[in-house]
Amino acid sequence: MKFYFNSSNSEEATKAKEEYIAKYGQFNPNESDVIIPIGGDGFLLKSLHDYKDLKKPFYGINYGSIGFLMNSESKENLEKIILNAQNIELKPLQMKAKNNKGDTFESIAFNEVSLMRQTHQAAKISININGIERMKELICDGVLVSTSAGSTAYNLSAHGSIVPLDSNLLALTPISAFRPRRWRGALLSEKTKINFFVSNSEIRSTSVTADHNEFRNIEEVEVSSSTENKCNILFDKNHSMDERILKEQFFS
Repeated sequence: MKFYFNSSNSEEATKAKEEYIAKYGQFNPNESDVIIPIGGDGFLLKSLHDYKDLKKPFYGINYGSIGFLMNSESKENLEKIILNAQNIELKPLQMKAKNNKGDTFESIAFNEVSLMRQTHQAAKISININGIERMKELICDGVLVSTSAGSTAYNLSAHGSIVPLDSNLLALTPISAFRPRRWRGALLSEKTKINFFVSNSEIRSTSVTADHNEFRNIEEVEVSSSTENKCNILFDKNHSMDERILKEQFFS
């Protein structure tokens, strides 16, 4: 089995990469069977963006702080672990946005797309679901759309629902909603198209972020699932993604 090892810039991750390469060799990404990012969840997300077009599976090894999407360090029997790993297909979100100057932007997100106020002024956002207005005005710090894999990240911190991987659902979650104060968001089919419209964007300036790509002074955002940029992530069968999500729901 051919591996491509890549690491974050931390001293520990860089040293680990050298040790893995010494034991298993190193192939370029195009020739490899598996891409192995060594670092934290953020570095895995960056690797998904960088190498998604190669259509290779990813097996992340945790040298970060949380490592929810990563696997434990395993220099012994790596090939056997990967051959028996759980394979999870991730469908990212496709984000299209327009700013208050008419410029347009596109990006994808494997975790979430989030809108966030840029100043002391609360954002005022209306929400359309499949072309129908469902929320005339949400006054808030922001709002996000999360994939199932990303539902335990920012979405969970914003008190959004954890979404099982096989549910084919997206989580729509407000961030510090002021009005309507009691609205806690919605679970939507992954086939849903979600449109956000920012009111008074010149005064209530709002940004949108798709994973690590941020665009500012936004007026309109469209979010939908992307079937063209799917990626496969591998998880040690002894610590599957389903088990991680289940444990997270009982963790305090």
